[in-house]
Amino acid sequence: MPKSRLVAASLEGDADEVESAFYDALQNADIERLMACWADEDDIVCIHPGGPRVVGATAIRATFEAMFANGSIRAWPERVRKVQGLGSCVHNVLEKVEVLTPQGPRVAWVIATNVWLRTAQGWRLAAHHASPGTASEIQEVSDAPSVLH
Repeated sequence: MPKSRLVAASLEGDADEVESAFYDALQNADIERLMACWADEDDIVCIHPGGPRVVGATAIRATFEAMFANGSIRAWPERVRKVQGLGSCVHNVLEKVEVLTPQGPRVAWVIATNVWLRTAQGWRLAAHHASPGTASEIQEVSDAPSVLH
C-alpha cells in the first residue's frame, strides 16, 4: 500500500508553536491545518478518549473529520509539562474542553500526551494520546522537592 502524503505544511517554529496551531485547528474545525501538524510517517498514532488506537494519516484524518461533522472541538491546552531532547519533545497537557449539554456549555478535562518529532518539515506530531479526565478541574500529583534552598 503506498504511503499517504500529507498536505505540505507551512508551519514553522518549535513544538510549542506547532502545538498551538494544532489546537487552533481543532477549535476552528480546520482539517487541512490539523493534518499539516502531523508527521509524514506511516506509524503516526492517535488515541481519542476511550477510543481505539488509530494508526496512519488516513485513519487519523477520518476520525477528526467525523468529529468535525458535529462542529469544532473547543479544547485548550493547560498546565503543559515538557520533556525535550534534540529530535523529540513530549508534552503532557491538561486539555480544558468546552462541551455543549442540554443545560448549556460545561467544562470537562482531558489528559493528553503529544509527542513531537523534529522532521525535515519542522516539528510535527507523531502521537496524540488523550484519556478521559473529570468534569471538575484535574488535580496534579507531583514530587515535592526533598531539599529546600
